[in-house]
Amino acid sequence: MTTKRQSLPPLESEEAETSYISLGLVVVVLLAIGAFLLVTTAPLERLLGGSAWAVIGVYHGLSAGLLLIVAAIGLYLAYRLFIGQIKAFHDLQLMSVVVSTLSFITIAFGNWIYIGYRSAGGARVYFLTHYPELHKVFFEFKEFVALFTFPLAVAATYILLRYGEQLLQRRWLKATVAVLLAMVFFFFVVAFSLGAAITRIKPV
Repeated sequence: MTTKRQSLPPLESEEAETSYISLGLVVVVLLAIGAFLLVTTAPLERLLGGSAWAVIGVYHGLSAGLLLIVAAIGLYLAYRLFIGQIKAFHDLQLMSVVVSTLSFITIAFGNWIYIGYRSAGGARVYFLTHYPELHKVFFEFKEFVALFTFPLAVAATYILLRYGEQLLQRRWLKATVAVLLAMVFFFFVVAFSLGAAITRIKPV
């Protein structure tokens, strides 16, 4: 006597994957709202320290943390697209827009806090005095690497929105989007890791 493997029908499988991605987006939005309220209502001197750039630094870290989450989800969906098993295609389109937006916001706050980094007596002076080589890698290299995430994410978003579900019939387009989103994740993780190391050694 043989038994048949039970699997979800295509429609139920698609609904399940879509619900997981939607839940992830809801969690990201709730975290963003909660963190924003915390930063804007808590006693900043006790929470963030006395630096004039503390608030900007928190918003930069907040947007980077949210981008890390959505970029990871985008990487998963990109992999599903590449192997031809994507179900929640419209969620991938939405996720690419969110990744592009958060990338822009993170870069904007990063460039803003870079002013504080280069200010007199700032972290740049400390690194140049004690670790000149680390300055070139930890900050200058990090900043340029981080900038790659935005145009790559925008390119993936444009392809997904321009071709829509027609993209599913074109393997080279699927591969292009998957590679673009994978590169977004890679470059961002490198920049995120170096940024965390900078904060650990000498906060702005």
